[in-house]
Amino acid sequence: MSPPRIAFVVPGDLDSLTGGYGYDRRIIGGLRAAGWTVDLVSLGGGFPWPDAATRQHAARLIAAIPEGCTVVADGLAFGALPELAVQHAARLRWVALVHHPLALECGLAAPQRQQLFDSERRALASAQAVIVTSAATARALADYGVAGHRIRVVMPGTAAAPLSTGSAAAAADGGLSLLCVATLIPRKGHAALIDALAGLQDRAWTLHCVGSTTRDAATAAAVRAGITHHGLGRRVRLHGEVDAPTLQAFYARADVFVLPSLHEGYGMALAEALAHGLPIVSSAAGAITDTVPANAGLLLPPGDGTALRAALARMLDEPALRQRLAAGARAARTQLPGWAQAIEHFAAALRAAALPPTLA
Repeated sequence: MSPPRIAFVVPGDLDSLTGGYGYDRRIIGGLRAAGWTVDLVSLGGGFPWPDAATRQHAARLIAAIPEGCTVVADGLAFGALPELAVQHAARLRWVALVHHPLALECGLAAPQRQQLFDSERRALASAQAVIVTSAATARALADYGVAGHRIRVVMPGTAAAPLSTGSAAAAADGGLSLLCVATLIPRKGHAALIDALAGLQDRAWTLHCVGSTTRDAATAAAVRAGITHHGLGRRVRLHGEVDAPTLQAFYARADVFVLPSLHEGYGMALAEALAHGLPIVSSAAGAITDTVPANAGLLLPPGDGTALRAALARMLDEPALRQRLAAGARAARTQLPGWAQAIEHFAAALRAAALPPTLA
């Protein structure tokens, strides 16, 4: 029997340093290591708002996929191309990979939100199966008319990591080291974080923000303006994207992980923080409550700046709280799924939902 063969459709650059692309890379690499043939189909950038040229390019690439092929399509592209999904539904086995629904992105005007909702709903209707990265996203897809039996949850894996050693704040002028790992886009809540910390300048802390500052230029500019307005230039540092060893060094030196996101389809950076045994300040939004146990972090109503400032003050002022939540994170890290498990579950989902019976 020949090894299974699939096409994997992604928008933009697979090497992009985001959680979604990281998930895709791990799954593709793991399937290939397990003997699968995975043909990568990259549609180009600009999603979920591709221009006409990108749509034409995508149409040519998808038309070239052999008939009968199982096609895993990253939802950032799939949800934006309902016409292609419908056009090829009879000849391709579509498996949509939804990290989080497109309409749940923040900073959208109401017409844009409705457009993305309608577009993704139409595309998902053409998928034979839908893989999501959390139970929360599976529940959200009920609004899109996706029946539960068509959905498989395959949570991301988390690589084993050494426990954070912290910043040795007692001997450091900068105080506690706060770490936020997220691309600067509206959904991640950087502006709210800056505003919250502006009211805590009587405490000793430094915030390190790791993540792209170029993907959303307007958001990055607004965050920089907020830093300048509050006089936080020496205390808030935007490092941009960094390589893996540098990121691990930031985790190692951190005392608290902070991500006031307004929605997460899973939150891989939060799982990484747990793997390093870090106490967390985040939001009770999307899948975050499924990822971060109550005994490992302070989870706040999304968008509540007052609650965010109060939670940060507690983290800065109460060493016993930090220690208790760090202990919860260390306990949680032992329960995080690994990538081998995630890849195995992904392969099983493909076999059960999309591949011919002879390969099941």
